[in-house]
Amino acid sequence: MFQKIWNDIKKGHIAPVYLLAGQEAYFIDDTIRRIKTALEEQEEIETTTFDLDEVPVDAVLDEADTIPFFSTKKLVIAKNASFLKATDKTKEKINHDLKRLENWLQFPSDFSITIFVAPYEKLDERKKITKQMKEFALYLYAEAPKERDLAVWVHNEVSSQQKQIDDEAIGKLIELVGMDMLHLQTEVDKLCRYLGEEQMITLQLVEDLVAKTLEQDAFKLLNAYIAGNTSVSISIYHDLIRQKQEPIALVALLASQVRLMSNVYYLLSKGYHAQQIAKTLRVNPYRVKRIIEDRNGIADHYLLKALYGLSEVDLQLKTMTGRRERYLELFLLRPLVTQ
Repeated sequence: MFQKIWNDIKKGHIAPVYLLAGQEAYFIDDTIRRIKTALEEQEEIETTTFDLDEVPVDAVLDEADTIPFFSTKKLVIAKNASFLKATDKTKEKINHDLKRLENWLQFPSDFSITIFVAPYEKLDERKKITKQMKEFALYLYAEAPKERDLAVWVHNEVSSQQKQIDDEAIGKLIELVGMDMLHLQTEVDKLCRYLGEEQMITLQLVEDLVAKTLEQDAFKLLNAYIAGNTSVSISIYHDLIRQKQEPIALVALLASQVRLMSNVYYLLSKGYHAQQIAKTLRVNPYRVKRIIEDRNGIADHYLLKALYGLSEVDLQLKTMTGRRERYLELFLLRPLVTQ
């Protein structure tokens, strides 16, 4: 849907009013950028941005109805259109004249392009203004693409910069960055610039250049511990301590990862496939995929024992003195299968 609209925008077919909804900021931001670029091919245009959490919608309509001084068209962007979602009216800071907006939508200004942005997962379909917006504005819903579509998108983005990337590198990039397309776009740009005259983005290059998060290091640590690879788990732990990571925060991360693993394995036993599990638990599909691939045959009761052991470490950290980093280190030195 977005690609079709983007092609129309490129051809100069621009609607007078847009409603961009959903939580995938990449699609929303890129649509606004493309509209602005298309308008500025003819002349420099006036652009005004409003935050509807701070100003009433009247200000947007007044601006849209004001003839531009220095161009034939103007762009008006209205962010955070929270009146389109289910809200408690007693908690709304701004009083919006929705009746005026409903009337205006039927006869918008022909010299203004007005974009309403509603960055929310769901709109309140019961509201009249939501129905009016969908009827009279060009409505686009921005949601994160599925895992396979995201891999294709990464490949296309790299190709657009005259570079290449293999499937392993794409998988690792999404695993490290997650499903955030704006962040992925930044990392793709960085990798392509680093290549210079070279052409191929490899798995090794992704591992070397893309920053690893604390959660990913904790995941590696836990996997090594569960697999009984004490030397690797202790080495990762010491690296994290040298990076000034707090043991109590690491315990919380490890416990969270154990709970996620337990939930994934439970849903897997109930016949859920990886994509369904990711959607149910609301986590990155690549995290679920890695958990399934790296199970190491660990039984559920061992995960519960690990969780209990981490709760004991948490209590020690909160109630005892001495070298705080030693408590978690001693936990990691005890093989899980003999606890």
